[in-house]
Amino acid sequence: MIRRTLSVAALALSLAACATAPGPVEVTRFVAPTASTQLAQGPIFVQSAAGEDNLELAPYKAAVAAELVRQGYRESARAGAGQIAEVRLERYRLGSDGGRNPVSVGVGGSTGSYGSGVGLGVGINLGGGSRNQLGTEMRVVIRDAASSQVLWEGRADFAVAENSALADRVANAQTVAAALFSEFPGNNGETVQVEVAE
Repeated sequence: MIRRTLSVAALALSLAACATAPGPVEVTRFVAPTASTQLAQGPIFVQSAAGEDNLELAPYKAAVAAELVRQGYRESARAGAGQIAEVRLERYRLGSDGGRNPVSVGVGGSTGSYGSGVGLGVGINLGGGSRNQLGTEMRVVIRDAASSQVLWEGRADFAVAENSALADRVANAQTVAAALFSEFPGNNGETVQVEVAE
C-alpha cells in the first residue's frame, strides 16, 4: 500500500488539543481506461448522489468543488456542464470494539458502475484507545454529462477522535476532499494511505 503525506496547514487548524495524531485517509480510486484525456478540464457540476439530499452534505460538496477547480475544472451550472460529480457521504462512530455505527449523513452504498464494490469497504483500525472516533467515508463519481459514462470513481475513509479539530464538518470535509483528489486522477484500482500532517 502506498503512503503519501497531505499538509493541512492551509486549513489553519490547531491539532495541539487532539489526544492522538489523526490517522491517515485511506483513498481508493478507479479510472476508466479512456478517461485520461477527459479528466481535469472543462465545466463540471457537483451534486448530491441519488438519495443524498441532505444539508449536512453541503460542506463536503463545497470541498469537492474546490478540489476539482484546483485540478483544472471550472465549476458550472448543471445545464452547461460537460461532466457531473456525484457526492455520497457516510459519517459513523468507530467504537473501541471496531464497531461502526452511522451518525446522521447518508447510508453508504455503491455510487458508480466502473469499479464499484471492488476493493472498497476495507476495515481500518486507526487506534485511539478506548475513545470513540468519528469516521467519514466519502465517495465521488465523475460522469460524462451527455452519456452518463463513469470516468472516475473514488472513496476516502478517515477517522479521528471526536474531540479533534478535524471532526468539525468543514475541516473534515476539506481534509477528506484534499486527500481524495491528491495526485488526481491516480492509478486505476489503487488504494493509498494519505497521511494528514499538522
